[in-house]
Amino acid sequence: MFEGFTTADIDAGGTTIHTVYGGSGPPLLLLHGYPQTHVIWHKIAPRLAERFTVVATDLRGYGDSGKPPSDADHSAYSKRTTARDQVEVMAALGFETFLVAGHDRGGRVAHRMALDHPQRVTKLAVLDIVPTHKIFSTVTKEIATGYYHWFFLIQGGGLPETLIGHDPEYYLRTKVKQWGGGMEAFTEEALNEYVRCFSDPACIHASCEDYRAAASIDLKHDEADMDHKVRCPLLALWGEKGLMERHYDVLATWRERAADVRGRKLRCGHYLPEEAPEDTLAELIGFFTE
Repeated sequence: MFEGFTTADIDAGGTTIHTVYGGSGPPLLLLHGYPQTHVIWHKIAPRLAERFTVVATDLRGYGDSGKPPSDADHSAYSKRTTARDQVEVMAALGFETFLVAGHDRGGRVAHRMALDHPQRVTKLAVLDIVPTHKIFSTVTKEIATGYYHWFFLIQGGGLPETLIGHDPEYYLRTKVKQWGGGMEAFTEEALNEYVRCFSDPACIHASCEDYRAAASIDLKHDEADMDHKVRCPLLALWGEKGLMERHYDVLATWRERAADVRGRKLRCGHYLPEEAPEDTLAELIGFFTE
């Protein structure tokens, strides 16, 4: 799916990050979401590589990246720690500054990265999210129903790990179908790769830790930064069939947290790079080359 790309497991200090990279031009980091891997970019990464040096990674705890032990405050899976991994990967590849596009959880990592490392991130694209703090502070019955997994995955005692681990393929395929409005946009090759990675109990646990961090230490970090805005230009894209469109003024919400915001909705559900690859590609190229 990434023909012509180089594959590497890069030491990021606290763990190893599985990485594919290729192309030429300005460096562009692509970050995936839950419950996927870097493979979500497979429809557009080769074409982005015609204009950019594309780096697509598995976040810590996901895919073939390392899965460090969790800790009591979930800091091992905080967005701050995960963002630092990605900065280290880019530095290891020789890139001190770079462009970033993040979908879902990857967008949340990218948001934190732009706040913690403003000298590194030159432009930021976030796909189908509003800030984590905004969602937790505006939860309604409808949002909690659509994002029920946020509250399921943070439960302790191994409850979500045990239930998901009983049939991880069923769980993953059901989530993708629900959020994507069907399965037509997803290749079986990509789905099989998601299932392979997500069937690892360590991945299931790490992904729960990601959400536990979001509901605890990440909120503390966000609250400490409420007076700080993302300084670089920010592109927000979202699906017209998704929860963001139904419940938020996405651009207005991001303008609360960033100084220079633009974007639009695309005709798809949650998984923009797979459901609407042509529109997603065009928007990213236009934003990152202007």
